[in-house]
Amino acid sequence: MKNILVTGGAGFIGSAFVRYMVETYPEYNIIVLDKMTYAGNIDNLLPVHDEPNYRFEKGDIADEQTVERVFLEHHIDTVVNFAAESHVDRSILNPHAFVQTDVVGVYILLEACRKLGVQRFHHVSTDEVYGSIPKGFFKEGDPLEPNSPYAASKAGGELMVRAYWVTYGLHTTVTRGSNTFGPYQYPEKVAPFFITEAIDNRPLPLYGDGMQVRDWLYVDDHCKAIDVVLHRGEAGEIYNVGGENERHNIDVTKLILQYLGKSESLIKHVADRPGHDRRYALTNDKLRADFDWAPSTHFETALQATVTWYVKNEWWWRKLKSGEYLEYYKKQYAERLANAD
Repeated sequence: MKNILVTGGAGFIGSAFVRYMVETYPEYNIIVLDKMTYAGNIDNLLPVHDEPNYRFEKGDIADEQTVERVFLEHHIDTVVNFAAESHVDRSILNPHAFVQTDVVGVYILLEACRKLGVQRFHHVSTDEVYGSIPKGFFKEGDPLEPNSPYAASKAGGELMVRAYWVTYGLHTTVTRGSNTFGPYQYPEKVAPFFITEAIDNRPLPLYGDGMQVRDWLYVDDHCKAIDVVLHRGEAGEIYNVGGENERHNIDVTKLILQYLGKSESLIKHVADRPGHDRRYALTNDKLRADFDWAPSTHFETALQATVTWYVKNEWWWRKLKSGEYLEYYKKQYAERLANAD
């Protein structure tokens, strides 16, 4: 590997991976391709802006001409694909955008890899492709039963990745990450949403009874796992990346309020979203056995550090919570909060 294309590299996990790779591997050239939708933020890449092994290209992975141009101009030999529409609530409101990026876009990238002889393609997926599990843990060979348009689009992209390995022999790997959190996360996702709303003493719209369970994975641990799989993963293989930190949504919300010194009276139970999965849980047995990888960040320590980051970086998130964000907020929460318990 020499010239690595990171698609979706201005987003949350993508930008964390770019910052990590630029610092960890100065011998690699890291080229970011990002469409710069509402969740793409060039500020996420400010820490590496002046680094000699970093380049940025604005473009859509579903645009064949743009993808081929970037591949050729930068002599791309490796692709790490983070590019995706990724918010379940938005997928319920507008599934089309998810299919276009998460399925068609993945196909365009894979086809460019095949045509231009790119050596390796790594696809970043999600635990949501499995659906919900009341007991036990999902392992890599379990059936995919996605329950939202977002999860279905990610599953569709994954299956296209598999097809290019089986049919064309492209060296592909996939990671399925659990609920990732940390700094620079767009403030519509639950952790930054509740943190920033609580800072302003605004109500926190918690879906249903708040007893949904998520496995929380700190973004730095997620990046390190992808690094391991990128360098050592076997062609055609899929690897779960779990945080090994199962928490009920209501307990995480209360911890956020505790770290901010805010009252739990800010919590407002609102009508649940359609098809809301009750519990996600992954086993990391394969990553442990093959690479001796495990998450290393303690959940409470990471969450408190995340809260502190948002407190200290209002310059980053306040300008995001306007315009398009406010329109989405009204569609998603105004009626629910008006009828909240």
